[in-house]
Amino acid sequence: MTRENSFHGPLADPAGEAGHEDHPPRMGFFTDTSVCIGCKACEVACKEWNAVPEDGIELLGMSYDNTGSLGASSWRHVAFIEQQRPLGHQDAGLTDLPVGPSSTETTTEVVAEALEATERGGANLGTAPVDLGFPSFDLPGAGSGVENRTQFRWLMSSDVCKHCTHAGCLDVCPTGALFRTEFGTVVVQQDICNGCGYCVSGCPYGVIDRRPDDGRAWKCTMCYDRLRADMEPACAKACPTDSIQFGPLDELRERADRRLADLHAIGVSEAQLYGRDPEDGVGGDGAFFLLLDDPEVYGFPPDPVVPARDIKSMWQHAGTAAAMMVAASAAVFLGGRRRR
Repeated sequence: MTRENSFHGPLADPAGEAGHEDHPPRMGFFTDTSVCIGCKACEVACKEWNAVPEDGIELLGMSYDNTGSLGASSWRHVAFIEQQRPLGHQDAGLTDLPVGPSSTETTTEVVAEALEATERGGANLGTAPVDLGFPSFDLPGAGSGVENRTQFRWLMSSDVCKHCTHAGCLDVCPTGALFRTEFGTVVVQQDICNGCGYCVSGCPYGVIDRRPDDGRAWKCTMCYDRLRADMEPACAKACPTDSIQFGPLDELRERADRRLADLHAIGVSEAQLYGRDPEDGVGGDGAFFLLLDDPEVYGFPPDPVVPARDIKSMWQHAGTAAAMMVAASAAVFLGGRRRR
């Protein structure tokens, strides 16, 4: 049984709505950012498999980020966010909570002791001053002791096209270059795209973009060719921590709900799911996330809405206004004739 959406019809089966009969289950991504280590294996695997061109190898001054955002030549983007919060929040989201049998130490103290006792390369960066070979003048890293190392945390997340249930890019494409696959994903056909750019403004997430050399639009295909061969997308296959999980979307949603409940049970109250809700402004995402902070922190819009959702009502209002103008003009014309 499908539910109805006020602006775009049935919610439950986008592939069936697109005309695919006897299609496989809708496939998707669930990205658990709480276990992302920022290794960028997903970025590399995506580029290698899909022959996505290099789009910058210089750091942008934002941690270890060299891509900045999703784009025509960045179908996966790993965000690095530093926060002034104790390192105890990094994995478990806990700070100053009792741990251990005696409950005499807090999570922050335990993490600090573990860091201090752990050998590291690079002159024990994070547990002892780093010899730079010249006066440091308090440069970052020159004297980063364990007491400072525990005062921030990393948030890392591998972003990707959301393959929305109600895809704004698909709504506005005039050539049919974008299409809904039998797996419920959205793909651009490069041999049909004319580079008009309507899809760029139609995406509520700012995902799709055009390459400057040929003007055509490009984005993640969820490795459509691999899906048709019953293979896992390259990014999920390469992820060493299973931060990127791939499978039937319904199963992923159930798995995400359990993971969220587990995190809440151990005190990670800020954990939340993003793109999971089928009742949101895009009908739910085919690629959704577990976040450890508000969506804006990761660069996500807090309340994404398909730009084309109001087209029907806009045309209805325009039609009503036009009819009223015609009626008013007719009344003026007939009134003038009577006076004559």
